[in-house]
Parts: sequence; structure tokens; C-alpha cells
Amino acid sequence: MKDKLRNFTPVLLFSLLPTILVWIPFYLRLDQFWTIPLPKQGMETIVANYDGPLFLVVAKTLYNPELINQQFQFSLPDIYYSAHYPLFPLLIRLVGLVINYPYAMLIVTLISSIVATNYFRKLVSMYVDKKHINWMLLVFSILPARWLIVRSVGSAEPLFIASIIASLYYFVNKKYIPAAFWGVLAQLTKSPGILLFISYFFAVLFPSLKNVAFSSLSEWFNKLNIRKTWPIILIPISLLGLFYFYGVRYGDFYAYFNSGDNIHLFFPPFQIFNYSAPWVGTFWLEEIIFVYLIGSLGFLKLVEKKLYPFAWFVGIYFFSILFVSHRDIIRYTLPIVPFLLIGWCDLISKRHFKIAFAVIIIPVYLFSLSYISQNVMPISDWAPFL
Repeated sequence: MKDKLRNFTPVLLFSLLPTILVWIPFYLRLDQFWTIPLPKQGMETIVANYDGPLFLVVAKTLYNPELINQQFQFSLPDIYYSAHYPLFPLLIRLVGLVINYPYAMLIVTLISSIVATNYFRKLVSMYVDKKHINWMLLVFSILPARWLIVRSVGSAEPLFIASIIASLYYFVNKKYIPAAFWGVLAQLTKSPGILLFISYFFAVLFPSLKNVAFSSLSEWFNKLNIRKTWPIILIPISLLGLFYFYGVRYGDFYAYFNSGDNIHLFFPPFQIFNYSAPWVGTFWLEEIIFVYLIGSLGFLKLVEKKLYPFAWFVGIYFFSILFVSHRDIIRYTLPIVPFLLIGWCDLISKRHFKIAFAVIIIPVYLFSLSYISQNVMPISDWAPFL
């Protein structure tokens, strides 16, 4: 019991303290911090950050088009909300039984962050020396800055990333039922959850391909160990179930794909450098090249270390990122970050990385304040959201 408490204490600390520090200037309604002007709406700024209020609409209406149109005045078609998958709003609705919905949303985000950090600790403990675990937790809690931001506002990303880390943790430990359970949760949180299933499919199939030429089809099929790995098929089944629900609710099985300007995948790849694209809107995009570089190197590092389940997920997910045309591409890459950190754990544990990390802590914090202060949805009447 003491060991469990000792392990969980840093998880709790690194999950909550950075977020609380981000909240403080807004809670105190400071005019500015470190010369950065801040809005005076207090915690309203936090709960109004994109896309939190949109998830609140789903939590309050459960995709009911009539309720959406009656209660909320956003200039969005009711089918637009089908792009906001249901697990995060359902948890908000559950916590909303005892507290108002905006703060229920923040509580769900915080709890999801704790779960993500706890499973990251479990996972990283398999690959690093015990003395480096808390350091890895600290790095995970702050980098990249976009991760700190989504953990500090109403966001589905922490729940999504927690589910992915937990699922992969159980998958590499050959516990396929809990791996599938968490995979289903990931799928019901955000649409890219299907990439987890595709990764598992190749992770199971690929090692046995070398035996195809030397065994009968039945022998090769038995070596796939389908009897143990079959639960992962529940991930795409859950997606089909969600689309069936959309068919009932909206009269359109393909509502997600008809939800409007929500799917930012385009062919050919690298269209993010089209400065005229609606979700890009700038030619200041040089840092995107570094995102691609870090993702590529991280994938190759995982392959080099023979961490193949992680490599499959990172490789497939990162490949999909190449087709994303959206200025906030770092948010899209967040699900692969925990595994990149594991791939580079040897470097991250070194003294020179710790010195560099100390240098960037303040910039990470200042960027978080600046971003949150400007990424706010205009809401004149909060009554329908409470």
C-alpha cells in the first residue's frame, strides 16, 4: 500500500500542479503576467477555450437536433456536433449531476490527465531505470506546451491520450481484453482511435508473415493467436455502433463525414504549407518542418529499439499527420508524444537534457498563458451551458 501511494504521489503532483499554475493568473484576474495581457473574465476564459463549449452542447443535448437548435445559438448545423465523439461529453454529463457542466468539464479533463500520467508511469517503468521515472513524469507533464494547454482547459485530448497509453500498455503485456477496452474508449473519444486498431492489426499480423511461405494457411492462421488477440476487433465494432447511433439521431449513418469542415485530411500530403487553406491562414509555418523531423526520428528510434507495437502506432499515426492541413498540427500529434519520450528516454535522462529543460520551462508556461488567453469562443449567455 505504501509503495502504491509513493508511486501515485508524483503522478498526482505532476498532473495537477502545472495546470493549477496555469489557472492562477486567470483565477486572480490579473491584467497581465510577464507583460502578456490577460482577459479579465477569470475562469470563464478557461472553460470558453475551443472546443470545450462545443462538447458542452453535446453533453447537454446528446446530439438531439431539436434541443441543439432551441438552446444554443452557435451558427453551426446540428450535424456538426457529430464530429465531437460522445465519451467525453457523456462523462461531463455524469459529473454534471453534482456540479455545473463547465466545471464538470474541467474535472473530467483533470481526472483524464491523472489517468494518462499514471499509465505513462506504468509504461515508462518498463523501459527506464527506477531512478529516472519521476523525471520522465515531469517531462511528460509539460512537453510539448500544447499538451499542458489541453490539460488545462476543457478538452477531449487527455481522455483520448490516457486511453491510448493504457491500451498500448496492456497490449504489450499481452492482456488483450483490457487493451481492447481502453481501445474502445479511445475510439469513442476521438475519430483517430481507429488508427489504434490498424496498428494492432499490423503488430499481430506482420511478425507471422515470414512464416507464410513455410507453413499451410491453417498453421499460419493458428500462429496469429487469434483466440487471444480477437478482442481488439471491438474497436472498429464500437465505431460502427457509434455511426449506427448517428444514423438514428441524424438519419445519416455517415453523419461524421458530412459534419462540415471538421475533417482536415487532404491528398497529396503536406498541404499544410498552402497558406490560403482555411485552417492554415499563414505562411509562418517553418516549425511544422521540425514537427515532421521529430516525428520521423522518433519513429525510427522506436524501430531501432525494437519497440514494435509502439513503432506501429507512431508510424501509422504519424503517416496520417502528413495529410493533415491544419495550423494546430501539434495538437494532432499529441497522441504519439508519450511513445516518442519512451523512445528517447536515454537522451531525456541525461544531464544536458535536464539543463535544456530548465531553460524552456518558463517559455512553455508563458506560451500556455498567451495561447489560452486568445483561444476563446465568444459566449454572451452561459445559462444554456450550466
